Amino acid sequence: MLKTLAAGIATLAVAAVGAAAVAANISGAGATFPAPIYQKWAEAYRVATGNQLNYQAIGSGGGIKQIESGTVDFGASDKPLKPADLAANGLQQFPTVVGGVVPVVNLAGVGPGQMKLTGGVLSDIYRGMIAFWDDPHIKALNPGLKLPHQRITVVHRSDGSGTTFIYTSYLSEMGPAGWAKQVGASESVKWPTGIGGKGNDGVAALTHQTNGAIGYVEYAYAKQNHMSYAQLQNRAGRWVSPTAEAFAAAAAGARWSTAPGFYLLLINQPGANAWPISGATFILMHKKQANSEAGRNVLAFFDWAYKNGNPAAASLDYVPLPDAVKATVRRSWSTIVGPNGRPVYP
Repeated sequence: MLKTLAAGIATLAVAAVGAAAVAANISGAGATFPAPIYQKWAEAYRVATGNQLNYQAIGSGGGIKQIESGTVDFGASDKPLKPADLAANGLQQFPTVVGGVVPVVNLAGVGPGQMKLTGGVLSDIYRGMIAFWDDPHIKALNPGLKLPHQRITVVHRSDGSGTTFIYTSYLSEMGPAGWAKQVGASESVKWPTGIGGKGNDGVAALTHQTNGAIGYVEYAYAKQNHMSYAQLQNRAGRWVSPTAEAFAAAAAGARWSTAPGFYLLLINQPGANAWPISGATFILMHKKQANSEAGRNVLAFFDWAYKNGNPAAASLDYVPLPDAVKATVRRSWSTIVGPNGRPVYP
């Protein structure tokens, strides 16, 4: 199953139907976090329109580099770029869906949701300060679990990753005296311990193959591969499991309309049922398109996905954006213009 998933999302190439007169070819690259939903949308879009999307799931860092260099029609990143960075590179960004990053464990006898971890304990595990599964800090949170004296193998991303940015932002907030000062939050950090895998699929594979491992992946990867995830204690002090409802609860107070450049993080949000490691994923495009038709094709795809893609997103436990937020995003598209200065997608 892991090999099938990895092969399916490494390059999301969807063939155009023969009946289409002139099929649009859209190229994109970046985050692995949303790759499962972009794959589903691409398949449905091809059936509906005959147009094809070629999306390379290479990590957010790679997506940012490719859109900056102009080698793709759009980049994708789970790390939103700050307004100053967007302006410096002539870029514009907008969110597509909301999801959650989930700690996953491979420990004999521990099923999905059976282990409980706090953000502080999680940050100390990833710092290497908690090295064994029967550490007193873990045992205190899990009195009903039989935990072995087994070394914890930390699994992390080896590539520049928006998923890592979301995860390390959470670890920084929950471990201000440790993680924040020693490691920090970024799409690529100097990991104190552990082994690296490329992409969400790479981390999922390494965690799945390594007895005693702990990793972090976007929830769709945990769900599709039947991985054991940990419950987390949220800001309200409640133990919560990763679900679409919990991701939606984290996004409930998001004020996209007042966020410059749609720059917004959903880490440790208030709300009784909020999942604390939630985040949106973003599309990056050049504000001034060298090719009006290419820009129009990209926006037509995401406009179609906004209109028709909610059921597919929900089936993978992503949270679709509210209609009001989609309307705000669509209005922002008027500033994406062609060589003639006119909007490419009126």
